Amino acid sequence: MAIVVRMPAVMAGATEASLQSWLVAPGDDIALGQPVAEIETEKAVVEYGAEDAGTVAALLVGAGDAVAVGSPILVLAEAGESADDARRAADSESVAATAGSGSTDAAAPVPAPTDPESGAPVLEDVPAPPPAETTDAAASAAGPDTPIAAAESATTPETPTGRRFMSPLVRRLAREHHLDLADVSGSGPGGRIVRRDVDELLAAAAVTAEAAATAGPEAEPAAAPTPPAASARAADATAEVGFTDEPLTPMRRAIARRLTESVTTVPHFEVRADCRVDAMVRLRTDLLEQTGERISLNDFVVKAVALALREVPEANAIFLGDAIRRFDGVDVAIAVALDDGLIAPVLRDVDRMPLADLARATRDLADRARSGHLRPAELSGGAFSVSNLGMYGTTEFTAIIDPPRSGILAVGAATPRPVVVDGALVAATVMTVTLSADHRVLDGAVGARWLAAFTALVEHPLRLLV
Repeated sequence: MAIVVRMPAVMAGATEASLQSWLVAPGDDIALGQPVAEIETEKAVVEYGAEDAGTVAALLVGAGDAVAVGSPILVLAEAGESADDARRAADSESVAATAGSGSTDAAAPVPAPTDPESGAPVLEDVPAPPPAETTDAAASAAGPDTPIAAAESATTPETPTGRRFMSPLVRRLAREHHLDLADVSGSGPGGRIVRRDVDELLAAAAVTAEAAATAGPEAEPAAAPTPPAASARAADATAEVGFTDEPLTPMRRAIARRLTESVTTVPHFEVRADCRVDAMVRLRTDLLEQTGERISLNDFVVKAVALALREVPEANAIFLGDAIRRFDGVDVAIAVALDDGLIAPVLRDVDRMPLADLARATRDLADRARSGHLRPAELSGGAFSVSNLGMYGTTEFTAIIDPPRSGILAVGAATPRPVVVDGALVAATVMTVTLSADHRVLDGAVGARWLAAFTALVEHPLRLLV
């Protein structure tokens, strides 16, 4: 029996994702858990591991295509089943599902056309009509006896079937940026227009717009002589408005959407504490000298966050709209800065993880986040996040909660500051932390209790080793 693999929901709330590249080819035997594709979401590229074993019978989606979550992307043949039989079985399943879902409609939907080279289903899109002068010019060139449709086909490249093939993501980007794709030659299989074609078109348009803005005042003839003073003012104004518009990347668009949603729909409150971390700094130095383990101050912080959640379990929860979900295990998301944004992959069961193992796991997670090799399970989960800007010299800041998590700890730099001890002024290494919490889940007293538990842990770091 053929196995139809569908596009997974690699991030919470995702409705579609782009298949960046295939790691297998038709005829390959794959094992359970083997990476089969790289899937691009709005915030990361992750490797998708096979949930079943079998032989690849067909790749239903081309590289670069955006696919709705739950749509078929791959067909696997089981042992003793031929690739042709698996494809036919998958086609039969698809037709049956389509017929079942459309039984109440007046007409059943027509299956999408198939790419002649890759066998991947593609969407048909009708080219936008060219400007009137283009159509007239094409008609004139074709001659008075040539039908208009023939003249249009002379200027608009099409596939042999007369269709324009493009992915849903390409269609959406074209609508958002008001692009006419009629004259675009697709670089995908079978001439299909894929996302990289749109990106190149947008980049070219940005360069053209910038050049036009620079050359505009010289290229347009003056209608009348301009007084010298007015010319000087116009030149100054032109010099002041120079700019470059960069199209939003999917990651930047996701950050803008999710954090705007957070500040407008999540009732934030903040609690702040100054933690003396001299003992933690000494313990880190001793561990490095005696064991050779490279444990960062942020590793101590993440461990303390997890143990504080275990001590105050009311904080280890998230808001679901009509319920509050309380977690049994303690997972913590760690913010990682990328070249074009940030991402917060999740470490599991941090409260039970030895500090040295936590340090190694954190380095591995950050490296794979920057190289685009996170696993889908690492992109969701956890009630709290940790964001540390101390390495940039930032002494304190307030972070925005990343829904659906209920809290985020903003960690500043550990710096020498004067403190009062037993009535005397002494120098100490102090780190300021700020907890932003979701008031729908945590009341102020719960947030304060959690922060007090965290502070006690980092000021008495031997407890982190138990």
